[in-house]
Amino acid sequence: MKIETLKKRLNPKRPMASVTLRMPADLIDDLKRIAPAKGFTGYQALIRAYVGEGIREDMELLDDAPIKRFVARLKAKGVSQKVISEALR
Repeated sequence: MKIETLKKRLNPKRPMASVTLRMPADLIDDLKRIAPAKGFTGYQALIRAYVGEGIREDMELLDDAPIKRFVARLKAKGVSQKVISEALR
């Protein structure tokens, strides 16, 4: 994730939006049990943490995708891994 985006995401005054999400009752019970063990005051904060973690991982993959495609094309053209590694550094 780009540093500018990360700084915006760390702002505690970011606008919030309500979302209605239907989940099985037993899953909510599990979240309520897990939340205090992970240091969360409630299960909704734990859900936000889980969703945020997954989104950060996916955003990182998306951000890296063009570079990975470019590296694959360079390899297909016969550019050595050493040259590619030096360029990426």
